[in-house]
Amino acid sequence: MADTIPTQQAQDRPVGAPAPGADTLGEDGVHRTPWGNGDALLREYYDHEWGVPVTTEAGLYERLTLEAFQSGLSWLTILRKREAFRAAFAGFDPEAVAGFGEADVERLMADAGIVRNRRKIDAAIQNAAATLELRADGGLAALIWHFRPETTPLPCTVAEVPSSSLESLALSKELKRRGFAFVGPTTMFALMEAVGIVDTHLLGSHRRGASGLWHADGTRAAEPRLG
Repeated sequence: MADTIPTQQAQDRPVGAPAPGADTLGEDGVHRTPWGNGDALLREYYDHEWGVPVTTEAGLYERLTLEAFQSGLSWLTILRKREAFRAAFAGFDPEAVAGFGEADVERLMADAGIVRNRRKIDAAIQNAAATLELRADGGLAALIWHFRPETTPLPCTVAEVPSSSLESLALSKELKRRGFAFVGPTTMFALMEAVGIVDTHLLGSHRRGASGLWHADGTRAAEPRLG
């Protein structure tokens, strides 16, 4: 499933199907969305990474790649393998990955530390090359952040968190036009959530508004500084 959704709409991970319910109180007395109170690794990710603005080419290329590899799997699986992915993909340096050849593909297919899927590996290499092509036209960060909406959702419950948007559909179409793969609209909305382009933290969560980019009423508060 190329477009499995890394969103809040699951209890054990930021991916998958909608699940009803509001934020939950963690063992530490902190309110989070339900999946953020699951495994300790997910809690760490929720508290310190998810929704924090990512504005660099390398950071966004990494997130795009991990979103693709997550398809059909739990986000927790990807988090557990993230360091192995970083080692296998040259620290997600798009220049290095764009130069990967058949020997590198075979190396990756033999690496038990990552998700060994030929289509996803090929997509990672293809997307690295597409990222380099974008440098002549503003770069990956500028393209992705161009699709930031004027307002962000104001969800009180997980069921109120959307799984896609007009902006994620437009971003998906533009990335595909630019030669990217595994960038469907629901996956792109999940990316937008994860890198701070939208804020879908539940209103009761301690992380709501942490990006500093949105007012309490969901309107824009600041512009990101692209790296």
